[in-house]
Amino acid sequence: MLLMKGDVVAEDILSKVKKTIEEKKLSLKLTAILVGNDEASKIYVSSKKKDCEKCGIASEVIHLSEKTTEKELLDTIEKLNNDDSVTGILCQLPLPPHLNEDKVIDSISYKKDADCFHPYNVGKLFIGNPIVEPCTPKGVIKMLEYYNIELSGKNAVVIGRSNIVGKPASIMLLQKNATVTICHSKTKNISEITKQADIIVIAVGKPHFLKADMVKNGCVVVDVGIHRIEDKTLEKGYKIIGDADFEEISKKASAITPVPGGVGIMTRAILMQNILTLGLTYQGKN
Repeated sequence: MLLMKGDVVAEDILSKVKKTIEEKKLSLKLTAILVGNDEASKIYVSSKKKDCEKCGIASEVIHLSEKTTEKELLDTIEKLNNDDSVTGILCQLPLPPHLNEDKVIDSISYKKDADCFHPYNVGKLFIGNPIVEPCTPKGVIKMLEYYNIELSGKNAVVIGRSNIVGKPASIMLLQKNATVTICHSKTKNISEITKQADIIVIAVGKPHFLKADMVKNGCVVVDVGIHRIEDKTLEKGYKIIGDADFEEISKKASAITPVPGGVGIMTRAILMQNILTLGLTYQGKN
């Protein structure tokens, strides 16, 4: 069984990003907007800042109050859109409920859309001519390619249909000539579908949703989910698990990603790659 660890792949991507920035003498900057005090979001933004430092990308975090109005947030984004020193912008999700996420995402210039959430960039992705690509789905594809997992002609099942992971992952697998099925909360007899899959990408947000009896021998499983589960038998009092039952599925799978240590670090590495791409494509042309 092949354990597809993300750290090796991510380091390879980050080193190439750093080398290109140094060789081309680029001056790049990521600005992250954090609204409110969600602890997971704080940790994630902090990790992105460290990745920027590794690559030689300048970074800043604009931390706004949870009571920030939509107009205040949109005004902040507009200033960044017009700031030639800023290469990439991301607004950390989720936002407080009084803010319209779609409106906020649409307000970020597609030329500075580091997450590839803007409709223009999503459209370019769907027609097969992307400029940047969504970080997590691209990380999934990069991992599969790095570990020499054949995609062409394979039956791939994506569990989850979010705009951030499920939908773009399905399109990107299709563009690699896989035959793709999307499963979701309304799918009937889901195990009958997953048992036919050569490759399963699961991003459903439910701990251990995918069980060993739902997969065939020799399948490849990429687990995007991450959950902190209380476990008083452990010294730290909790454990981190994914959407797939790693312990049991790993006995049947030919390859599987661990949680943690799999897709998460890849998401951050692709973000750095996106900032480089935005810089190379639009620097001085905003």
